[in-house]
Amino acid sequence: MADAALPVPTMPTPPVGVVGLGQLGGSLAAALVEAGRDVTGWDVDPAARAAAAERGVRIGSELTGVVVLAVPVPAMPAALAEVSLDPAATVTDLGSVKVPVLRTVGATVGSRFVGGHPMCGTERSGHAATDPALFRGARWAVCLEPGTDLSRWLRVAEVALAVGAEVVPVTAAEHDDAVAAISHVPHLLAAALAAAAGQAGPLALSLAAGSFRDGTRVAGSDPALVTAMVEGNAGPTAAALARVQEQLDRPWAELVAAGHAVRAAAPAGSRKLRVPLERAALLALGRAGGAVTRRLAAFVEGRLPERV
Repeated sequence: MADAALPVPTMPTPPVGVVGLGQLGGSLAAALVEAGRDVTGWDVDPAARAAAAERGVRIGSELTGVVVLAVPVPAMPAALAEVSLDPAATVTDLGSVKVPVLRTVGATVGSRFVGGHPMCGTERSGHAATDPALFRGARWAVCLEPGTDLSRWLRVAEVALAVGAEVVPVTAAEHDDAVAAISHVPHLLAAALAAAAGQAGPLALSLAAGSFRDGTRVAGSDPALVTAMVEGNAGPTAAALARVQEQLDRPWAELVAAGHAVRAAAPAGSRKLRVPLERAALLALGRAGGAVTRRLAAFVEGRLPERV
């Protein structure tokens, strides 16, 4: 028999409040409107509020249900203070680092907090970069700490699933170690490649084509946001950058072959499975490279990568 304390499909779907209506928050609010969810958005910028209202988002600062902080990590405590939060609301965020947010926002709202991070976005920012399709097919990390309320975790996961994302259960520390390697270091490498090419002169830049464009795309991101991201995850990012340096110190033929082997070992497909609503089982799914794709009553449905 399912635990009566767990949310089931027959329970009313809670409203969603989004604080910050830039690229991520504006895209989330717009996507939830398209999905038929009850959404209220707030932003200190009147232009962002007006743009969201045009997309069907109700504008207001009194928020309940699942409240999403879609502002830069350093601004989250102030953003919380700017809105009227229902004492029963579940609070989540879209920040690119999780341990610092757990220490600040988590300390403020306690067990009502569930950290989150959708792995999507572009080098553009602001409400003009809103795209309701931004989350479709994306991986969305949703944190499961020892003290996380599982029913609140599921409510946050349902928001991610509603906009077409797949949910990866993970702890905050595991998340920060992982994104240092696949997101934060790439931002630093892109900046380094662009700066080095600039030193090579106008001829080099005029000859730049696909490999340079792809390798430096994220160097076009807002420098302040990138700086806050990498400095907010300084320890794991430094460790991941040291691993990259170790690779660069290898003989070039070995390095090229090793990198090619990793890219060539991409999963050939995936298999579906059901996972019980239990912390250890959900985290095991995430650690194995899997994700939750659908909410059921007493289980979640997910998929695991299969390699040939």
